[in-house]
Amino acid sequence: MSYTVKEIFYTLQGEGLHTGRAAVFCRFAGCNLWSGREQDRNDALCQFCDTDFVGGKKWDSAHSLVEKVASYWLSTDPPFVVCTGGEPLLQLDTPLIKAFHRAGFEIAIETNGTITAPPHIDWICVSPKAQTPLVLQSGDELKLVFPQEHAPPEKFQHLDFKYFFLQPLDGEVNRARTLQYCLTHPQWRFSLQTHKVLGIA
Repeated sequence: MSYTVKEIFYTLQGEGLHTGRAAVFCRFAGCNLWSGREQDRNDALCQFCDTDFVGGKKWDSAHSLVEKVASYWLSTDPPFVVCTGGEPLLQLDTPLIKAFHRAGFEIAIETNGTITAPPHIDWICVSPKAQTPLVLQSGDELKLVFPQEHAPPEKFQHLDFKYFFLQPLDGEVNRARTLQYCLTHPQWRFSLQTHKVLGIA
């Protein structure tokens, strides 16, 4: 299988439990909830995406892609890759997972949860979107953008995840609402997009 990747970059994880951790991000092209084109946003199942995942470069093998990702890792510590998108589970398959593991990588994904994940991914973060089928109902971290009409936190709090995060939509009002919800529902932790605060990728 070939893989189409929008970008690969080395940075700090900006969200969720691994906030502040060095990682190579492998952003796959394509998503099943939005075309990525502004003219289609009003018809998208996810209308608040702030990521450019259109286009990119094709890699003809898992080995060649992993070699490129590994070239971005700057430490002698075991490498960490975050597979994101778009929707990474449209492309992240067993051969690529095996290739990452052979290269020593710990693998994390950030997914909308509408597609079943293959086995042996080390860290699964699911970010549900309102009015889409949540197929992936277990994992390590559930990160809910808040508020979303038709996607209240109560809908997800019973699912089989180790950690539950609320991440506010942009704006002071939403940050205040998220803060208040976390104070009154301590199962949920506040997740801030610290990469935006720091001005990094």
